[in-house]
Amino acid sequence: MAGRPTIKEVSRIAGVSFKTVSRVLNNEKHVSEETRKRVEEVVAQLNFRPSHAARTLAGRRSFQVALLYDNPSPYYVYHIQAGAQQRCTELGFRLLLQPVDSQSPDLVSNVLALIDETHLDGLILSPPVTEATGLLDELDRREIAYVRIAPGIRKGAGLAATMDDIAAAREITRHLVGLGHRSIGILRGPESHVSSSDRLAGHRAELEANGIAFDPELVVAGDYSFASGVEGARKLLQRKDRPTAIFAGNDDMAAGALAVAHEMDIAVPDQLSIVGFDDSDLAKAVWPPLTTMRQPVRELAYAAAELMLAGNAEAPQVTLAHELIVRATTGPAPKA
Repeated sequence: MAGRPTIKEVSRIAGVSFKTVSRVLNNEKHVSEETRKRVEEVVAQLNFRPSHAARTLAGRRSFQVALLYDNPSPYYVYHIQAGAQQRCTELGFRLLLQPVDSQSPDLVSNVLALIDETHLDGLILSPPVTEATGLLDELDRREIAYVRIAPGIRKGAGLAATMDDIAAAREITRHLVGLGHRSIGILRGPESHVSSSDRLAGHRAELEANGIAFDPELVVAGDYSFASGVEGARKLLQRKDRPTAIFAGNDDMAAGALAVAHEMDIAVPDQLSIVGFDDSDLAKAVWPPLTTMRQPVRELAYAAAELMLAGNAEAPQVTLAHELIVRATTGPAPKA
C-alpha cells in the first residue's frame, strides 16, 4: 500500500467507524473484545501509527487544534492563521491549517475524518465555515469542542469572537452620505458569507435613516476577489446614471474598482469615492490609498483561540471593535 496508512484505511478494512478505531487506539471502554481484536490486527497489518499517539494516550489530549478556512482573500487567510497561531503557540498547542470547501456535501465527513486521524482537541472555524449548519449540528451532537470567528448565524450560541458587521457598514454609509453621496454602488461578497448580508443590511438601514431610497440595481455580487471587484465595478460604472461612490465588501474588490476607475479615466475621489473593508496591506499599497473599515482579523483569531483553549466559561463570547480608516479615496460627491 503506497504512502502512510490512515485511520480511514484502518476503519475501512476493519469494517468499523472512525470513532471505534479512535476508541481502540485510546484504549477506551465500550468496545467489544472481538471488535478491539479486529482493529488491533488491522493496525498491526498496516503498521499504522497515529501522529502524537503517545502524547494522546498518556494525557488524553493531543494538544492540537485545527483552523478551518474557506476564503479567497490572501490577506484574510494570512491574518486569521497568524492570530490563531500566536495564541496556540503561547499556550503550548499545535495549530493545523486546513482549507475546506464549506459548500461541499462532503464537508462534514471530511472534517470528522480529520478529527479522528489527528485526535484534535478542538476546531477554530472561520467564515463561511461558521455558517455550515450541518457541521455545527454534528460537532454539537458529538460534543466536539469548537469556537467560531465572526459567526453570522446562531450568534448567541457557543464560543465566538466577533465584530458588528451591521454597525460597521452603517458607519461606512454614514461617512459617504455625510460627503453628499446619494447614489452608492455596492460590491457585496458571496451570499454564503452571512457577514456580507449583514453589511448590506447595515448599508440599507443607514440609507433609510437618512431618507435615501435603497436601489437594488446598485448592488453587484462578487466573491471577495480582485477580479470580481473589476467585473462588478465595470457593471456599475458603465451605467448612464453611474453611482458617485462604491462601497466594496473587502479591500481586494475595492482595489478592483479603483483599477476600473483608472482605466475609465474616472478621477478618484473627485468623480468617484471608493471604500473598502478590512484595512489590509493592499489598502495602503494602491493609489490613492484606500479609505476602508479596519476589521480586527488577526485579533479575532487570537481571541477565538483564547476562548477555545483558556477562555472563561462565564464569558463565552467576545466582540471586538471596528474602525473607519479615512485615507484618500473618499471625498465630496461631485456636483451634478
